[in-house]
This record gives sequence, structure tokens and C-alpha cells, in this order.
Amino acid sequence: MTVLLHELRTQLRLYARSRELAFFTFLLPLVLFVLLGSVYGDDEIDGIEGSSYLAAGMLGYGVASVAFAGLAIFVVIRRENGILKRIRATPLPGWTYIAAVIGATLAAYALNTAAVLVLGKALFDVPFPARWLSLVLTLLLGALAFAAMGLGLTVAIRSAEGASAAVNAIYLPMVFISGSFFSPHSFPQFLRAIADVLPLTYFIRLTQDVMLHGDEFWEHGADIAVIAAWGAAGATVALTRFRWAPRQG
Repeated sequence: MTVLLHELRTQLRLYARSRELAFFTFLLPLVLFVLLGSVYGDDEIDGIEGSSYLAAGMLGYGVASVAFAGLAIFVVIRRENGILKRIRATPLPGWTYIAAVIGATLAAYALNTAAVLVLGKALFDVPFPARWLSLVLTLLLGALAFAAMGLGLTVAIRSAEGASAAVNAIYLPMVFISGSFFSPHSFPQFLRAIADVLPLTYFIRLTQDVMLHGDEFWEHGADIAVIAAWGAAGATVALTRFRWAPRQG
């Protein structure tokens, strides 16, 4: 446990020192929240005030940005630069390193979530959620599932140079189609069909139900099952095909 805590502190420092990663995965969702909230925060979306709808959607954007995209890019760059291979050759257990990386990701997402809630209250008068425990369980499930998917995605990315482009090509369309910024009900039918299979759609829906409607986490078993299934699929790929050494050629 002492080794894990020490490694977790190290990963948190490394995350904070990576200014580009911290900005695009942590600060950019906050900037977009302020900009979009200023534009249509007073509108009504699906019977919900625009600023409140957007706050829930930005928690979905944050989990995709921090736990999925940021983690995948971070791990691929370290793998292709030979850092993971050198770590694997040390006495530090591999599971301890991965657990510390995921722990740092969860901490970054927790701070991102707190910032969204505080900004929403301060700038747009978005009420704090009444079901705090259910919201925490929702966010924890989403963060773990998307982190698992992020680790699974590293298997398919072949180079450090292509990591950012490959990840952005997946997660940016996903956050739009899933309804992070706008209601998917206004999308064309083919986009709604795509949204129906994306895990982020179900995470945002669950977050909205808990945060905006006061529902309990366990009342939405279908959404929980879909999110968990995607996370399990990502974890299975990561456990069976994760690479510590750079690809040759």
C-alpha cells in the first residue's frame, strides 16, 4: 500500500507538470462550459434549463476527456518512448503502476467535476445535486469504465505521434453525438442510431437522471449495465493484449 501511495503521488505530479495534457483534458471542458453556458444557459432543453443540462453534459465530456482520451494518450506516449518497458524491468509491480495511473486519472476527474459544479453554481445558478451518494457512484462507475476503455484503446494505437490524432478522432465525435453539448433528440435519425450504442450516451443520461431529476443511482439498472459492459470489454482487451514494450517498426 505504501508503494502504491508513493507511485500515486508521483503520477499526480507528472500529470500536473504536463501542461498540454492538463489543459486539453482538464481545463478545456471548463472553458467550453463557461462559453456554451454564456450562450444558451438560459434556454430550455428537453424541459430542463440549458445551464443545468449543460452542466450534466460537461461531466460526460470530462469523463471522456480525462479518463478516456487523456489516459490513452498518456499511456501510449510512455509505451512508445520506452518508459513502460523500463518500469516493467524494475521491482515495481505492473499492477501497482497501472493502479497509480488510474488513481491519478480518477483524482483529476474528481477535481474537474468539482470545478464544473462550482462554476455552474457561481456563474449560472445551477443547483447542487441532492443525491450526492448516487452522483458519486455514477461518476465513479463512468470514470472506471472509460479508463478501462482508454487502456483497451492503447492496444490499437501504433505510435506516439499518432496517439493524439487517433484518440481525438474517436472521442470528439462521441462527445457531440452522445449529447454533451446539445440534446441528441434534435439529431438526424442516423446520428441518434449511433448515439444509442455509445457508452457516453448512457453515462450522460444516468448523470442527468441523478443530478437533475433527483433519481437514485440504482434505479437505472439498464444504463448501469451498458456502461459496465463497455468498461468490461475495455478491461478484457487491456488485460489480454496490453503492451509494455514499444512496437517494432
